[in-house]
Amino acid sequence: MKIKSLNRKPLFILIAAIVSPQAYAEDTISLAPVVVTATRTEQNSFDLPVAIDVVEKKDIQDGQLQMTLSESLIRVPGITAQNRNNQSQDPQISSRGFGSRSSFGVRGVRVYVDGIPLTMPDGQGQPGVVDLSAVKSIEVMRGPFSSLYGNSSGGVIQLLTEDAPKNLEVGGSVMLGSYDTKRQVLNATGTSENLEYLLNVSNFETNGYRDHNSADKQQATAKFKINLNEDTKLTSMVNWFDQKAEDPSGLERAAAFNNPESVTPGSIKSNTRVYRSHTQVGFNLEHALNMNNSINVMTYVGTRENEQHLALNSTGSGRASIISRDFWGTDLRWNHKGELINRPYSISVGITYGKMNDARMDINTTNGITLPSSNLANVNRDEENISTNFDQYIQGQWAILDNVDLHAGVRRTKVTLEVEDNLVNSTNTGKFRDTSGSVTHEKTTPVIGAVWKATPTLNLYANYGKGFETPTFIEVAYDNSSSGTGPNLNIKPSTSDNYEIGLKSFITDNTNVNVSIFQTNTDKEIVAISGAPYAVYANAGKTKRKGLEFSADTRLKHNIGLYAAYTYLDARFDDAFTGSKGKVASGNYIPGTYRSQLYAEVSWKAPSAGFSTAFEGRHNSKVYVDDRNTDSAPAYTIFNIRAGFEQKLASFTLSEYLRIENMFDKDYIGSVRINDTNDRFYEPSAGRNYLLGVNANYKFN
Repeated sequence: MKIKSLNRKPLFILIAAIVSPQAYAEDTISLAPVVVTATRTEQNSFDLPVAIDVVEKKDIQDGQLQMTLSESLIRVPGITAQNRNNQSQDPQISSRGFGSRSSFGVRGVRVYVDGIPLTMPDGQGQPGVVDLSAVKSIEVMRGPFSSLYGNSSGGVIQLLTEDAPKNLEVGGSVMLGSYDTKRQVLNATGTSENLEYLLNVSNFETNGYRDHNSADKQQATAKFKINLNEDTKLTSMVNWFDQKAEDPSGLERAAAFNNPESVTPGSIKSNTRVYRSHTQVGFNLEHALNMNNSINVMTYVGTRENEQHLALNSTGSGRASIISRDFWGTDLRWNHKGELINRPYSISVGITYGKMNDARMDINTTNGITLPSSNLANVNRDEENISTNFDQYIQGQWAILDNVDLHAGVRRTKVTLEVEDNLVNSTNTGKFRDTSGSVTHEKTTPVIGAVWKATPTLNLYANYGKGFETPTFIEVAYDNSSSGTGPNLNIKPSTSDNYEIGLKSFITDNTNVNVSIFQTNTDKEIVAISGAPYAVYANAGKTKRKGLEFSADTRLKHNIGLYAAYTYLDARFDDAFTGSKGKVASGNYIPGTYRSQLYAEVSWKAPSAGFSTAFEGRHNSKVYVDDRNTDSAPAYTIFNIRAGFEQKLASFTLSEYLRIENMFDKDYIGSVRINDTNDRFYEPSAGRNYLLGVNANYKFN
């Protein structure tokens, strides 16, 4: 099979239709969404000098498998969210190019659920913790104000779980799809006196699109909100999952383009796979002291087990990376509002602390079997990785004029990485030299912005802020690519200057348009400088990211809706450096960044029949796979369609839906592995595939 670059003209016609004035509107878009991520208090997103979007429940759950964030985030401008069709790896998520270098987990973007961090102190996040079938919305913030969330804040993604209704509701869903994919969900939610509760459990199984691609995952979410009195609420959240998944790994170009379902022989012989389990408990106490003052106390604790089996070659030799993690943290915040010179203001002041402790081992394997750790010749690493952060922040806004608001904030971040090596022998040389050590990184990141409310339907804004991204434990793990010794604690954090201007406008009662233009100048960019068989990272010089984000939402007569989101991103290295395979020239594109991305959809509903449908289109430009820009995955355009019926029968609500992904059965590379040493850069995506689901919900009176 040959992968082709496809015509994108239909999508640009769609964009033109969306931004044209509509004289036939029936519905209206009266308000922009209320968000909490930008200022930590509820505010209308239209009045904020921030690029922030909200993905609503219908776009998270309707006609979706609800297994990865990439399903929902593709509709957000500025965000790259690639479905890897590989449950052993987290989705590839980056914000304006931040996080694009990550091969494992999510870096450069902070992830939260109901204010509780899913990103560890070293900057690496695990978004797969939360079951999306329990999520009501996702807030996605980009740009300078993201830095007020601390280290590695190129963007902020916050998942908000469902609110409980007054009466008990129970429900469930069954989904079936291509490649023997199955998913079942059960939930119950309601209110009993002063207690609001949500319980959600799910099971997922698939054989996967590619060979050696099967997976299963069980998840549970429990949320309890206790209204202690009129001024005090205590919310507790429990997230749990258990997962097993085979890893088909990436493919070289020839295999990816001609036999995309295949897997490398080494992955089969080494039985590349992952086992993960995760349990996290969080508490949030909200107390109103009076009309102008309130406090929030948030704390969380959890454990995570992760065992990843990797192939070193085609003979069956491999490694097992085993991590046993304990983590906890807390955030204390005071919120105050009042008047200054007869003008209203609000301010939040807080401190936050987080800690994780990883017991980490790296053990040789043969044919997928872990060799005995009692023989030290089989052990490459046996150490404790300890990371902490201690931050202080202040953020506020002041309405300096009737139509001008000033927003500003500053955060002081202190991140410590510590390694305690358990592999030390008397000679203290070679493989077992003592690699213990620690390093502390500190940075103050201010941000300032203003919004001018030019008219009731047009806001213009501008902002500027400093950014700060420390290396993760994965990036400091090794200082020698051949022996695997480490750590490399000489890597410095990258720092950035972030600029943004934008507008938000209701062109008509039924059409909402957002536009932002941004530039980010980064110093000491963290890059891979070698990688066989161990990846070694270091600081390069300067990089520059500049671009434009555009989104438009309109509602027409006869219940027709149009939506489009477009991103242009020019992300390049400004300085030359020597990478894993030679000289990287100044001006090269940062790999993993798409120069243009476009998502558009046309939706229609017939309320009297309980029917709804949508036709989706997605275009991504070509993307380079390595720092030297020697190879790339081609551009692609795919189309999807979803449709569903809903019936209300007394207290029952039933719904059925069908989704067809890649409906024209195009061959394309859905994601890439950056700077893969073995040139296995490519992760092909599935051809035409389907998802069929049935939901049932019962409301008690």
